[in-house]
Amino acid sequence: MRAAGCLFALVLLASAVHAQDTAFVGATVYPSPDADAIQNAVVVIRDGRIAAVGPRESTNLRPGTRIVDCAGTFITAGFWNSHVHIFTPELLHAGTDAAAALDAELDAMLNRWGFTTVFDISSVLGNTLTLRRRIDAGEVRGPRILTVGEPLWTMTPIYVRDFLEANHIAMPLVHSPADAVAQVRDRWRHGADGIKIFTGSVQHNAVANMPVAIVRAAVQEAHRHRLPVFAHPQNLAGLEAAIDGGVDILAHTAPDSPEWTPSFVSRLTRARMALIPTLTLFDFEARKAGATDQQREKWLDKMVGELRAFSTGGGQVLFGTDVGYTDHYDTTMEFELMANAGLDFGKILASLTTSPAARFNAAARSGRVRTGYDADLVVLDADPARDVRNFARVRYTVRGGRTIYPER
Repeated sequence: MRAAGCLFALVLLASAVHAQDTAFVGATVYPSPDADAIQNAVVVIRDGRIAAVGPRESTNLRPGTRIVDCAGTFITAGFWNSHVHIFTPELLHAGTDAAAALDAELDAMLNRWGFTTVFDISSVLGNTLTLRRRIDAGEVRGPRILTVGEPLWTMTPIYVRDFLEANHIAMPLVHSPADAVAQVRDRWRHGADGIKIFTGSVQHNAVANMPVAIVRAAVQEAHRHRLPVFAHPQNLAGLEAAIDGGVDILAHTAPDSPEWTPSFVSRLTRARMALIPTLTLFDFEARKAGATDQQREKWLDKMVGELRAFSTGGGQVLFGTDVGYTDHYDTTMEFELMANAGLDFGKILASLTTSPAARFNAAARSGRVRTGYDADLVVLDADPARDVRNFARVRYTVRGGRTIYPER
C-alpha cells in the first residue's frame, strides 16, 4: 500500500502544473557529498524548486500539501551524466517521432538511471536541440540536455564510419586552425553548449592525433564563447595535445597511454582538467572485440588504475557512461569499477552531483538537495552509502518537480 500510494502521488505530480506543494516524507536524504545525512526527512517541492528540506519533526508544511510517503528510501540530488550521445537510431528523428517512442528510449538510456541532466558530447546538433525543445516543453519525458553537437576531428574514427554512412550523416573534418575556429563559431551560433575534439582518433591500426595548433585554436575560440571543451585522447600524444591545447575535460581514460604517474597526474590537475572515466566502455569494447576474459580484465585494470591515480592526485572526476555509443545502459558496473579505483560513496556522489554542477556553472541551482535549488531528485530503493552499486537502484527520477521516471 505504501509503494502504491507513493507511486500514485508521483504520477499526479508529473501531470500537475505545480498548483500545490508536494512533500517527500520519511526518506533518508543525502543533501550533498559534504553534508550529514538527514534521517526521516522532508523535502518540499514548490513550483519546480526545493522549498524546504529538513527533519520531519521541524519542517512545517502548508495546508493542502500533497504528501508522498517515501519511508525506507534514500534521496539525493538528481544525477548528472557528463558523457552521453543522443545518437541511437531511436533518437535520430526527434522532430517527427512519436513522444511515446522517444520516452521509451530515454527511459532505457537515462531516466531509469536517475539522470536529470546530461551532457551529450557528439551527435547531430539540430536533432539534439529539437529533442531538448520537446523535453523542455513537457511533450517528452527526459533530462535537461546540454550538447556539443558534431565533434571536431581530423580523421573520422573507424568505429563510427559505417553508422554515419548508414544514417546519411555527414560530419566534416577539420583541416587547419582557421577551420577549427570557423567550426567552433558555427556550433556556438547554432546553440551548442560545449565543444568536443578528438585529439586522438582511432583508425585501422593507428591513432590520428590532432595537431596542437588546431587544438589550441579550437579551445581558444570555444573559451571566447565560454564553452567547455572535451577531448577524446586515446593515447599519450592525444593527452599531450589536450594538455598543451588547454582542454577542460578528458572524455575518457586513455587506453593506449603509459601508466599515469603522480607527476603526470599533477600536470593534469595543474591544468584544472576534469576526467570522465567511462570504465564500463572498456568492458563493452573488449567483449565486442572478442577478447578473452584475461585480456578484458587486464584492460579494465589499466583503466581503473588511471582513474585511481587521477583521483588520488586530487583530480575532479565527473560521472559518465558513453551511452548512445554503447548500449550498456545499466550503471551498476560503472559504480563498482569506480569503487575498485578507490572512490568511496562521497566521491562518487560528488561525480554525479556537485562536481559537474560546479564544472558546468550550475552550482548555484543544481547538485544539492537545498532550499532554492532545482527540484531535481533521485529516490533510491537502497542505501548507496552502504554499497555504491545502490546508486543504480533508482525508484523515481524527478526533474524540476516533475517525475520523469516512475516505477512501472
